Amino acid sequence: MESCIINSPLGYTKIIGDENGIVQVTVLNSEAQITASIPAVLEDCVRQLQDYFEGSRKQFHLKLNPKGTAFQKKVWKHLNTIPSGKTLSYLQLSTQLGDPKAIRAVANANSKNPLWILVPCHRVIGSDGSLTGYAGGLYRKQWLLNHESQYKQQSLF
Repeated sequence: MESCIINSPLGYTKIIGDENGIVQVTVLNSEAQITASIPAVLEDCVRQLQDYFEGSRKQFHLKLNPKGTAFQKKVWKHLNTIPSGKTLSYLQLSTQLGDPKAIRAVANANSKNPLWILVPCHRVIGSDGSLTGYAGGLYRKQWLLNHESQYKQQSLF
């Protein structure tokens, strides 16, 4: 298993994977040493994340290999159907997965997503439009949603 740490607008980001795919992408809440030489199996992931943060990428085309239960993987797979710039509520997500009563299980699976940004769990919000439950911090969730929005907030000064 190979790993690297890169810097992003939202903090240091750790990427783990091998020839079978990307296993984990996490944002760190502390400083870390940026990897000087990116392992070959992670180069495409690093490049695509840089493209995303620069605003030139809306979708990722990577081989993913997250570790989780069959139910978690089903939820994570469905998260990839939410288009960039759009959101879905936890209730809508659980309904689309076939069981609106499974909202807590769906929310729990969403919170366990090991592939930060690549599997867009940040696009899931509360039924009332509120930003709820984001492991990376709500300010990061807001930043990501703003970054993906087709309506960019302009500064007046």
